[in-house]
This record gives sequence, structure tokens and C-alpha cells, in this order.
Amino acid sequence: MNDLLAGDVVLVDLGVPQGSEAGFVRPAVVVSAPGLLRRNLATIFVVPCTTTARTIASHVEITPDTLNGLTTTTWAQGEQLRSIVRTRCVQRLGNIGPPALEQLREIAALLIDIR
Repeated sequence: MNDLLAGDVVLVDLGVPQGSEAGFVRPAVVVSAPGLLRRNLATIFVVPCTTTARTIASHVEITPDTLNGLTTTTWAQGEQLRSIVRTRCVQRLGNIGPPALEQLREIAALLIDIR
């Protein structure tokens, strides 16, 4: 997928998980910087999502709507941030919009201690 934007919700095939990794085919939010996405690098940064509600501070709730393409309440798992090859992207569903994207980026910055 070469036309991805930051905040896009994509179905990704993460394969078989090891330990507590997110795995299998699931939605994920693209969080790569726009400049990197425009360069069409082979890899992108995504935050996998879950439909299991947990009280974890690094999870961002995403309510389904016509813009994000989700059909059920979903939580983006900020602590699961990872780099994947674009070929793992199966389908683009929609976009979460700037406020939720900024929340995910803030969580990523806290997790790797850059703010």
C-alpha cells in the first residue's frame, strides 16, 4: 500500500504472536511521520488494535464511525508500537483523525522517553 496517511486504520497480518505480542489479522493505526510515508519506504510504524477493553493507560479508545471504518469499539495498543513491512497491510479501512493520532504519538514518545 503506497497511499497510506498517518492515522489510517489498516487491516494488518501480523502473523503468529510470541508471548504477549499482538498477532494475526487485526486493525492497526499507521503512526509514521507523513514525510516517511511519502517516501514509500518498505516499512511503516503501526499501533495494533484490540477489541478487548483493558484499563491500560497506553490504550486509546476508538469509537467506530464512517470515517475510521471500524465496526466495533476498538483500543489502539500504544505499547505494541512496531515497524512492519507494507506488504503486511491487507486493506485500508479509514482514518482516526488528528486528535486520536496525537494521543498515540504522545504515548509513543512517553514509552521511549523522548519528551
